[in-house]
Amino acid sequence: MLYVSKMVPTSDRGRFYAFGRVFSGTVKCGQKVRIQGPNYVPGNKSDLFVKNVQRTVLMMGRSIEMIEDCPAGNIIGLVGVDEYLLKSGTLTTSETAHNMKVMKFSVSPVVQIAVAVKNQQDLPKLIEGLKRLSKSDPCVKCFTSDTGENIVAGAGELHLEICLKDLEEDHAKVEITKSDPIVEYRETVQAESTFVAMSKSPNKHNRIHLTAAPLQEDLVPLMEDGKITMQEDFKERARRLADEFGWDVNDARKIWSFAPEKNGTNMLVDMTKGVQYLNEIKDSCVSGLLGAVKEGPCAEEPMRGCRFNIMDVTLHADSIHRGAGQIIQTMRRVVNGATLISEPTLQEPIYIVDIQCPRDSVSKVYSAFARRRGQVFDENQPPGMPLCSLKAYLPVAESFGFTSFLREETGGQAFPQMIFDHWETMKGNATLDGRVKDTCLEIRKRKGLTQAIPAVDTFLDRL
Repeated sequence: MLYVSKMVPTSDRGRFYAFGRVFSGTVKCGQKVRIQGPNYVPGNKSDLFVKNVQRTVLMMGRSIEMIEDCPAGNIIGLVGVDEYLLKSGTLTTSETAHNMKVMKFSVSPVVQIAVAVKNQQDLPKLIEGLKRLSKSDPCVKCFTSDTGENIVAGAGELHLEICLKDLEEDHAKVEITKSDPIVEYRETVQAESTFVAMSKSPNKHNRIHLTAAPLQEDLVPLMEDGKITMQEDFKERARRLADEFGWDVNDARKIWSFAPEKNGTNMLVDMTKGVQYLNEIKDSCVSGLLGAVKEGPCAEEPMRGCRFNIMDVTLHADSIHRGAGQIIQTMRRVVNGATLISEPTLQEPIYIVDIQCPRDSVSKVYSAFARRRGQVFDENQPPGMPLCSLKAYLPVAESFGFTSFLREETGGQAFPQMIFDHWETMKGNATLDGRVKDTCLEIRKRKGLTQAIPAVDTFLDRL
């Protein structure tokens, strides 16, 4: 059993050493192994390759030492398996082995930059370079947006700067242009729907009645960390939700789905009574919800921390009139409509900032944070130490150029370190004038969408 935790670029262009630890047994040159990617499920063939390890190497600082085999407990580099793994994976000779748990990082890729090539002929090189960058750094995400831009997402401004330098000089070796940093937001609701939202299917024979409400603040992180999941026993999950978060046990037993993924932070709850044919449309409703929460109605950003309650469903008696084509679209519209009537707003990512500075610079640090919507929440000076340690929260949107700004303010005496900490709900309503609406309109403009938040009537129908 061997866990590959990262890919290390080799001197040979385009190839990587699979770097990991041997947990049991011995890995040898030429050995046939099962390469199980992070999405491998025991018993399936997906994300599984059976290949030979070409060489095993000992990575000694800068130098690479060739060795015959490597027993358990050691850290090793493997040659020849890099093309079958993206960032990490499990290698084993046992056919019944399960995957080792994928590493979770304390940072999250919340800052994005769009990259493009100066010369269009170099586009294939950029695409190849992005693939290699994604392999070499476990915290980077590279993807193509709906507008066709190539996006690189990283943990912060400095992290992205290093990644783009690597991309330009090592991985792609072409000149690239980059946009201003883009911050990811999340859409959410702040109150329960003022009335029950209703949408009719395109053929007007089916209706879905639904309300939206915010999930408890302390419940959402548990869902993100996989401590409350769809896979656990529904009775145990319901009991926990009832005891710790004050849910009604009957509602908690009828959770249909988490969204957008298995450990997503939005829920669909069935609160209907005695509806015929309801189980037949369950999958279609979940599919409609997935589409809606991936792109919220205000700024087409992912949704977070919302609970959607199906209050009532009217279905046509003939199954041909209540197919997936009718239900998915209706569900998506009613979720968007219910969001817009439940005080929609945005959640912005917040960094926790650690600062070391001399005692006489503390007041300047406070004023620097105040000018960037930051908030210092902890200050202490260890006895006998000349430096004071501060902790503060700073919105990611305000963090660009903050390091140099703070150094200017304090004469180079304060050094900040930023790590993504949590999402914070912005004060205000996205449908009313204010900072939240302005932010939504900026995001819509960047994405090339219409310059107005859709009206509720575009999603909901009258009774």
